[in-house]
Amino acid sequence: MSRGAGDSVNVAALSLSVHTGTHLDGFRHVTDDGAPAAGTPLDACLGPVRVVDARGHRPLGPDLLDGIDPRRTPRVLFRTRETVVESVFPEDFSWIDPALARRLVHDGFRLVGTDAPSIDPFDSRELPSHHVLAAGGVVNLENVVLTEVPPGDYILVALPLKLTTADSSPVRAVLIADPWP
Repeated sequence: MSRGAGDSVNVAALSLSVHTGTHLDGFRHVTDDGAPAAGTPLDACLGPVRVVDARGHRPLGPDLLDGIDPRRTPRVLFRTRETVVESVFPEDFSWIDPALARRLVHDGFRLVGTDAPSIDPFDSRELPSHHVLAAGGVVNLENVVLTEVPPGDYILVALPLKLTTADSSPVRAVLIADPWP
């Protein structure tokens, strides 16, 4: 609807994939019996996070977690790219090695995120890191724009929409300085 066209209000319409932009892969994304986006544990999407500069690492290995205590910082975001061109889908990006995914689960991390469009390689059909994280209950956040974010500790807010049947959800991810000013 449009006030300019004589309607009493302006009303926009939205049609998109749940994997558009920054998004959270729900556990249903790679399993038929996994929780939908609405079943994502919200406490995993809100709280202390470490941003790690992982540029030049391919794939992202378990050594990137060295020195991070998941009891203090149970969420981690990996910056892997210099820039993000919003109009271009990158097919060449860093991905999470399954060994890193297993360490995230083993060490008790709640959420992992990356600035890449996927945590597995572009041409992967098996999606091993997706499966490891989903089975271990670690929330996966993809396509986070981190180009202007220095490495360090922050508070993350990345809540999914309450989509009761969707496999995943777009999110508005926000980093707040830790401690809050």
